[in-house]
Amino acid sequence: MWPYLVAVLIFIALIIIHEFGHFIAAKILGVRVNEFAVGFGPKLFSKKVGETVYKANLIPLGGYCAMEGEDSTSSDPKAFCNKAAWRRFIIVIMGATFNLILGFVLVAAVLAPEKRFTTTTVAEFSENASSMQSGLKENDKILSVDGRKIYTTYDLSYAFTNVKNGIVDMTVLRDGQKVRLKAVKFDTENENGISYIKVDFRVYGKKKTLISFISETFKTGISYCAVIWRSLIDLISGKYGISAVSGPVGVTAAIGNVAKQNLRSILPIAALITINLGLFNLLPLPALDGGRLLFITIEMITRKKVPPKYESLVHTAGFIILIAFMLLITLKDIWSLIYK
Repeated sequence: MWPYLVAVLIFIALIIIHEFGHFIAAKILGVRVNEFAVGFGPKLFSKKVGETVYKANLIPLGGYCAMEGEDSTSSDPKAFCNKAAWRRFIIVIMGATFNLILGFVLVAAVLAPEKRFTTTTVAEFSENASSMQSGLKENDKILSVDGRKIYTTYDLSYAFTNVKNGIVDMTVLRDGQKVRLKAVKFDTENENGISYIKVDFRVYGKKKTLISFISETFKTGISYCAVIWRSLIDLISGKYGISAVSGPVGVTAAIGNVAKQNLRSILPIAALITINLGLFNLLPLPALDGGRLLFITIEMITRKKVPPKYESLVHTAGFIILIAFMLLITLKDIWSLIYK
């Protein structure tokens, strides 16, 4: 059970980091924090320190930083609702910001032990490689796949998922010139209903220096962000079905399976999850941080605050929908684990 315990602890840590971003910003900007809680449901234990009650609840599927006047009016001068819009904007955005910062730190930790970094330039092919036979050549630097820009091998890996018949259009840099390759063919394999291209070539490595380490950390972190946005777009467009979506149970199971291999393997998936958590919370949807930021932005533009009772109704409705969706995905994850 220890790999799954590690997974749960990582999941809780990412939640704490997010809520701590809100918490520390609120404290610095003079907003009263009534509760800082990890988990939902029945209370396990709590302790009041100063003006804040710190709680641990039974169900570790989330957490919250409850500020005075966050969803209602308050006469307290330290209430969230009584602070300037720019202060509220910073407090709300800091949760996602802390997740993104942690993601880049974890990416750096993943890359730190590496002696060389990978590139997107083809070094050699496997025997009888289909891609070589259909136009790809050694020393080609891959610039795009099916119109999607390629900066890292992580971009390449995502571009090679769910490709119809293993055929892609590519743009490469060859002898200093951009060359467009039509219908480059790869062999494929399937896993969990998703088709993956079998990469039949190796890429060059590059020497690790301080500059290349910083550059690679930044590029890989940006690639994680780009892949998450692309995944969301692909999901909405129907490229992936609901089976490709996982909630807390599915994510915990995935981390647990990785932890069985070795603990170091957890770092990339933890980086991806925390960046995903940060970006998802910035979506302009009710109940998410992005929804709150939208209302604050409207206020900053119009100089008129949306009545708190109406904003609260929107967020409450959004929260109910979000919880219902989470329960649906959780049931799907449990079903998949039982009948896998």
